Order: sequence, then C-alpha cells, then structure tokens
Amino acid sequence: MLSAASLPPFHLVFVLLFAVPGLIALIDRARGPAATFRLGWWFGFGHHLVGLYWITEAILIEAARFWWFVPIAVPALSAVLAAFIGAATSVARLAPVGWRRVLALAGGWVLADLVRQFAFTGFPWNPWGSVWEFPGTAGDIFIQLAAILGVHGLTWLTVLLAAAPRLRRPGWIAAGMVLLSWAGFGVWRLSGPAPASPRVAAVLTQGNVPQGEKWDRAQMLATFERYLALTAAGRAQAAAEYPRDQTVVVWPETASPFLLQTDPAARQAIANAARGAITLAGTVRFDERGRPRNSLLAILPNGAADGVYDKWHLVPFGETQPAWLPLPIQIVPGGGFAPGPGPYNWNLPELPPVSALICYEAAYSGAMVDERNRPAWLVNVTNDAWFGNSAGPRQHLAAARLRAVEEGLPLMRAANTGITAGFDAYGRELGRLGMGEMGYLVLALPGALPKPLYASGGLLIPAGLGLVSVGVGLVPRRRAGLVSETESQN
Repeated sequence: MLSAASLPPFHLVFVLLFAVPGLIALIDRARGPAATFRLGWWFGFGHHLVGLYWITEAILIEAARFWWFVPIAVPALSAVLAAFIGAATSVARLAPVGWRRVLALAGGWVLADLVRQFAFTGFPWNPWGSVWEFPGTAGDIFIQLAAILGVHGLTWLTVLLAAAPRLRRPGWIAAGMVLLSWAGFGVWRLSGPAPASPRVAAVLTQGNVPQGEKWDRAQMLATFERYLALTAAGRAQAAAEYPRDQTVVVWPETASPFLLQTDPAARQAIANAARGAITLAGTVRFDERGRPRNSLLAILPNGAADGVYDKWHLVPFGETQPAWLPLPIQIVPGGGFAPGPGPYNWNLPELPPVSALICYEAAYSGAMVDERNRPAWLVNVTNDAWFGNSAGPRQHLAAARLRAVEEGLPLMRAANTGITAGFDAYGRELGRLGMGEMGYLVLALPGALPKPLYASGGLLIPAGLGLVSVGVGLVPRRRAGLVSETESQN
C-alpha cells in the first residue's frame, strides 16, 4: 500500500526505497514457492487496492443499480492484478540472494507487466515507469529515456534503483551513477532542436458535463449547444492567433449526445460552428449489425463525414462484458460496444496524418500506432467525468504523456472534464484545462521528431531487457547445480 504513493499524481518515488527492499527481504525469508507467490500477491493486492481506488467513483454514478458492486470491484480487480506481481516474486526466488535476485525481480516484473498488457483483453494501468512523470522540468528530463526503453523499460530501471538499499553501499553507488546518467541523457535530448511545426492550430474543447447529465434526454440539446459554443469561441481565437494556419477542432469522447454518423443536421451545426475547420468529434455509432461503437468521427467544413475511428481496446465490464468470464448478471446492457479493427492512420484534407486513441487506449504502450504508416501527431479523446476529482484522471493524463515521448509525436488531448492538455513530441506540456473547468484550449501543433528507437523496436525492447535480466539472475544458480551434480557422480 505504501508503494502506491509513488504513482501519479503523488510521485513520492522515495517510498519505493522502503517498499522494494522490504519485498526482497520477504523473498529471501520465504519458505518454498507457494509462500513466495503469496507474499508477492499480497504486495500486489495492497499496491493496486490503493492505486485503483478511483474505479469506485464510476460505480457510484449508478449506485442505485450497482451499490452491491462497490465493495467488490476494486478488490476483485486488485486480486487479479496481484497475481502478476506474485509471478515476478516467484521468478526472483529462483535466483541466488543478492544482486542476481534483484535482477531477476526486475526482469520478472517487466515480463509480468507485458503479459498484463495482453492477458484477458489487457489492463496495463500504473506501470512503475510512470512514477517519473513529475510535473515540470524534472519530469520532462526523466521521461526522455522512454523514447529508447518505453515505459516498461523505465519500470525495469525503477525496480533496480529501488532495490539499492538491499545491496548496501555498492547498490547506492550504482544507483547514483545510473540516476546521473539517466538525467544527463534527458537534459541532452531536450537540448535538441525543435522540429518544424506543420502550421496547424488545435482547438481542444472541454464541456465539463457531469456524467449523471450526459445521457439525460432533457439535457441533450443543452450539452450539444455547449460544445457548439466552445467550438465557435475556440475557432475565433485560433483565427486571431494563427490566421495563416489550418485549424482542427477536437471534441472529447462521446461528447455529442446525437448519433453524428446518421445525423446530417447535427454535423452541419458542428461544421458551421467550426467555420471551415475539420472537427474530430467523439460520438456513438451503430455498425451494420446494429452494435454500438465508441467512435471518433471526422466532420468536414461542408458537414460531410470523412472517416471514422472505432475504439478497439474496450474496458472490460465498463464498455463490454467479456464472454470468457460469465456472470449471473448482465452489467453491460446488450454485451456492450463492439471493438474496432485496430490502429488507424487518418489522412484528412489539409491536415497532417493523425492516429487516434480513445480513452484508456492511451495506456497501451507500443501498441496504438501503425508504424508502417506513421502519423505526424496523436489525438486522445476521453471522458474522465466517470472518475470525479480523483487520482484516476491524473494517472490517465500521465499515460498519454508517455505515449508522446515513446512515439516522438505531439499529442493533443480533449477530455469532457479533467484533464484537457497538449504535449509536444518530447512530452513537454503546452497547456491544460484542469478538473472541473469548462472551456477550450487553443494550441499550435508542434512537429514530430525522427522515429525513436522504441517506436521502431516496440515491446521487443523491454521484453528483451526482461529476458536478459532474468537469465543473468538465474544462470549462476543453474551452473552451481550442474557442478554439484557432476561432483556427486564422480
């Protein structure tokens, strides 16, 4: 539970200097594989129980229906996620005590996180690499290494550094050298030239519509008109500040209460408010089979629809009810949303190509960009009104920031409420609208960087780190066993 204080938005990274050595001490004393897994499981349960408390906020939105689920949801999810940390501690126990065990733990942790990104549709939330996303310059410096190692590689380094007290003076010296080198790399990378801007102004809207009112039929027109007003005001400011640039307007996830794909009048109203700018608007649509999809629709200046992106990483039991875990009650009506086909690179008129990430798709490292058809920027739309003024929206923002660094692409983010923001390709914040604010943000879209190493190698890079780390941790013990066996035979 203490280790969760290292996560955004608190970033109390020093607590890991107590939590991780304590965990290793328990591994050293564990009696047998079952005991080792149990202690790792309990560590993971406490960590996720605190780190994911904010999920309860979403259940309370519909407390009249799901009050019984409040004491179950977060503990149940934490219990599942804890098994991955239990697996990491089980791997570490196979290595000899000392630095080899530390290496095995770090490698096992990363490999478990990679499995967590895919298992049961995946839930890669709160990797320890995100603890370095401090606000301001310090965070900008430390997250630059994600361009090479990705967030999972930062997690590997985090476990190694946090274990320094367990290795005494050599551990402290090694940790100090790594931190200095890490910071030096970040400073050097940030000193590079800024890439050329594509001369595009982004208008990011934040309606601050309470979740309880979002689908209230009596409020639908008022919600739509609110976003139209924000669009018109933002477009006017963009025209004044960037008169020679193209403009793109972004509405958050499912911002429109109307089904834009089949509602030409609503699309035309948006086009009129945008005054010649393309609008990327979050909406629900129904596919040819009648299944709903969580979508982002491009609306041209003439009101026509030009392409659609469908969310394909759906939230289990939030947006879809997985068939692999049958429940006696249908939590998501009709089985929920249908998933889209995957990453999609939009080529829109007079705009640089863009890839979209809807809501928590921003948490999926190395999996949300079609690298064969590389875009020039990323857009992330979300509706964090589900989670109130909690740690959840702030953790979500941290995830999006790291995607910008990993891909070397600027990212524009529009949230219904908390937190609308823009980041350049180095992950530096360009501006934001905070929790509970209604308004718009006008930002000049920065340029893209040359393709970083992590964007090319992807998840193979942290997977390789994890495998090598585990291998180095385990090989000495295997060799010792082979020598003992040979001597006994002689």
